[in-house]
Amino acid sequence: MRILHTMIRVNDLPASLAFYTGVLGMTLLRKTDYESGRFTLAFVGYGDESSTAVLELTHNWDTKSYVLGDAFGHVAIGVEDIYATCERIRKAGGKLVREPGPMKHGTTVIAFVEDPNGYKIELIEQKR
Repeated sequence: MRILHTMIRVNDLPASLAFYTGVLGMTLLRKTDYESGRFTLAFVGYGDESSTAVLELTHNWDTKSYVLGDAFGHVAIGVEDIYATCERIRKAGGKLVREPGPMKHGTTVIAFVEDPNGYKIELIEQKR
């Protein structure tokens, strides 16, 4: 078994695609409109779905906004140089909500960025 994807609902699909592809550097893997169901599914990620987990962005055409709830935490992405990554994200228009630095009560270096829908994306530095 393996994780295939995580689905999040998005308010503005073009803005979300711009964030995940332009700001975070993911690739749009596939996008399908379901006219009879009035929704679109867009899959983004850093590799092919056959070997890596990806994000499914679900846009329900008739829903204007969602309540994020307090059960959802964040999506985590491993990065090699967190300071350079955060600078690139900032220059691309991304919203950093926690600057890079050691996590509280630990030594792992993390940062958080927020997507256009309010979802938090944790960046975790992973040196090779």
